[in-house]
Amino acid sequence: MEEVVFAMTDLSKVYKTLADTWKPPPDLAIDSWSDSFRKLSSESSAEPGQWRTDRVPFQREIMNVINDPSIEEVTFMKSAQVGATELILNTIAYYIDQEPAPILVLQPTLSMAQTFSKDRLAPMLRDTTKLKDKVKDPRTRDAENTTLHKKFPGGHITIVGANSASGLASRPIRILLCDEVDRYPFSAGTEGDPINLARKRTTTYYNRKVIMVSTPTIKGMSRIEKAYEQSDQRVYHVPCPECNKKQQLLWKNVVWEEGKPETASLVCEHCGSVIDESKKQWMLMNGEWQKTKESNKAGFHISELYSPFRTIKEIVLDFLEAKKSPEMLQTFINTTLGETFEDQGESIQADHLLERCENYNHEAIPSDILFLTAGVDTQKDRLEVQVLGIGEDFETWVVEYRIIWGNPSTKETWMELDDYLKSTFNTQDGRRLPIACTCIDSGGLHTDMVYEFTRQRQARRIFAIKGMSAPGKPIAGKPSFVGRRRAVLYPVGSDTGKEWIHARINHEDRVLIHFPNTLDEEYFKQLSAEKKITKMYRGKETVVWKQTRKRNEALDTMIYGVAAAYILQPNFEALKTAPKPTNIEKNVKNQEPSVIIRRRLQRKTPRNFATSWKD
Repeated sequence: MEEVVFAMTDLSKVYKTLADTWKPPPDLAIDSWSDSFRKLSSESSAEPGQWRTDRVPFQREIMNVINDPSIEEVTFMKSAQVGATELILNTIAYYIDQEPAPILVLQPTLSMAQTFSKDRLAPMLRDTTKLKDKVKDPRTRDAENTTLHKKFPGGHITIVGANSASGLASRPIRILLCDEVDRYPFSAGTEGDPINLARKRTTTYYNRKVIMVSTPTIKGMSRIEKAYEQSDQRVYHVPCPECNKKQQLLWKNVVWEEGKPETASLVCEHCGSVIDESKKQWMLMNGEWQKTKESNKAGFHISELYSPFRTIKEIVLDFLEAKKSPEMLQTFINTTLGETFEDQGESIQADHLLERCENYNHEAIPSDILFLTAGVDTQKDRLEVQVLGIGEDFETWVVEYRIIWGNPSTKETWMELDDYLKSTFNTQDGRRLPIACTCIDSGGLHTDMVYEFTRQRQARRIFAIKGMSAPGKPIAGKPSFVGRRRAVLYPVGSDTGKEWIHARINHEDRVLIHFPNTLDEEYFKQLSAEKKITKMYRGKETVVWKQTRKRNEALDTMIYGVAAAYILQPNFEALKTAPKPTNIEKNVKNQEPSVIIRRRLQRKTPRNFATSWKD
């Protein structure tokens, strides 16, 4: 009889196990699941215990949107102190318990991945009862559960660094969580953008989710800003306690008496009343997200002004401290306001340059031009060429900008460039000028091709160059021989070239760089793609050049063209008075290129362009 009882007891346990296994998950969203089961750990939270979404009510809609099957991509551009890491952890916990799936968490570096796993994920898995038995402790003897890879029934979670190409190259995933994306490297090794690499691992899932979270960085360079701009751009509107009209909390509405930050407060943009700090939680609870554009991607932006953990007074004190240096101000704008930083340092205004264009083109170039140079930039699918006309005292005219489409790994692309560099251009006073000197960037993916191309054409003054991003370097330095077949390589001071161009474009007394009206807006955006800013480095102010957009080929090729002019060492007085040849190439075509270059490398007194026409 006892055996029968025991058998029935064991059988009931089996039935219960099967029932628990096959039971459909409760109809819970991430926010309600977190409110019911998520526990905050004492070592990772200032408010340990049961999670309450009402503490940060603006997160509720973000979590609900992640659950929305019609939305595949969610972007959260945010400040500090708004619980973004807890949002990521809530999402992980929900999918482990409710919708088991392969999950990938992408951190900026491998060390940050390890820190996230040990300091944030592990305490949550330990203290949240619903998860404790589903994910084994990595200290157990289980090879499938480590610090960076954990299995659970129905799925697994992998944590990798964005700098690790190998970590992004295996296993299909359904849920992709990208944390602090603006701190990712531009490329995972040599494999390309880490987010795109990770995205490729989600393609087999129809119900995939891509969630990107980050504080922004530099305007025009920020990944999270770009993702947010492609989304429906939701902002959180809260009611005024006095007039009840809803508004976005903005920095411009924070006021205080001069020298008295303790008087800081928010002012309603509708009725002008001072908002009582004690009313913030009520405002947050009654707020709502509002879309500012239509998109199938959801995007959210919020600042520290909404944080229940910071007061307006504390934020103002941070601002007053941040004003002391450009670097600290950037940190304030990024981490407190959750906005991209745009340094107001020295820059070129693209729209102003477009307005300065003059009525000439490459078919009839100005008569003040004494000789021509060219700068060539190599890209993976094209060569970009800029031809400059140089006049007295290096006054410069942009003659033509040409893109040669084709793979620079092929001979055909270089032959097209060769034909173009043989072109001559007619001046308005009837002269015909060839390109006297060309500089081609060797720092890209086609170094050997550049070396070989230039080595064969050194007699035409076509040289390889390599940019040197350091202050104080000459625009064109001393050349050297490189490669197996001894090509000539000139170092080019990129920072000095940018200084040269910016100073001449911004010259107040006269126009020193001229532009034809054939150039489009994209050219000027590329030309103005970098600005000079001041940063603190080891306690000292240091001037650096900051790229504000990805495409800057117009600026680079102009630098190379200017470097070519300096390589020629022109004697402008001689050029103005001497008979001007119509074809410089014919004067050097019968000499070995290496002989010409060796002579110049060995000369104690360099000869200039005007006096070396008969070399």
